[in-house]
Amino acid sequence: MEPSEGSKRWRREVRKKLINARLGAGRPQRDLWNAAIETRLRELLGEPEGRVFGLCWPFKGEFDAREVAGDLVKQGGGAALPVVVRPREPLEFWRWKPGDPIERGAYQIPIPRARQVVQPDVLLVPLVGFDAGCYRLGYGSGYFDRTIAAMGRKPLAIGLGYELSRLDTIFPQSHDIPMDYIVTEEHLLRRPVRPVSVPRR
Repeated sequence: MEPSEGSKRWRREVRKKLINARLGAGRPQRDLWNAAIETRLRELLGEPEGRVFGLCWPFKGEFDAREVAGDLVKQGGGAALPVVVRPREPLEFWRWKPGDPIERGAYQIPIPRARQVVQPDVLLVPLVGFDAGCYRLGYGSGYFDRTIAAMGRKPLAIGLGYELSRLDTIFPQSHDIPMDYIVTEEHLLRRPVRPVSVPRR
């Protein structure tokens, strides 16, 4: 079903189905998938020194990037969590490391207690669904698309999710921004490079 007037309804229905499938897989199965994702992610990230990594507190059975982030900090990198400062506006990223004091932010998701705004060099973005074009289906609020679009210096965007979330297409809209990579327990997808047409003389 291609969304037109019913695009919001289509996304809402698919989002609910995929989240239920993810939770329904069970913690033991997700732990196995997460181990495979973590291995691919660490290989992709390489040397972290001097770079800031934006990640999300895990939500509704998502891949948990906190252990990876903790190791990146130990190796000289930095980490930050997204914070909804104002509804429907770009996120801020506040510096964080494991063990730092936290409090509840929007949607009751933990955020750092201290506001130290940083610009991530790499974003580790959870996804609900994805397609071969590396377009991401999120939770419907559009925060990550809005945030990436507003950044003067574009970060490397890496989507993290499970193969059961793969769709033929998410029917991307004009505001949807593709990930540079998507990492699952089975594959590492890279955003397709569109050919540039050169005008004839």
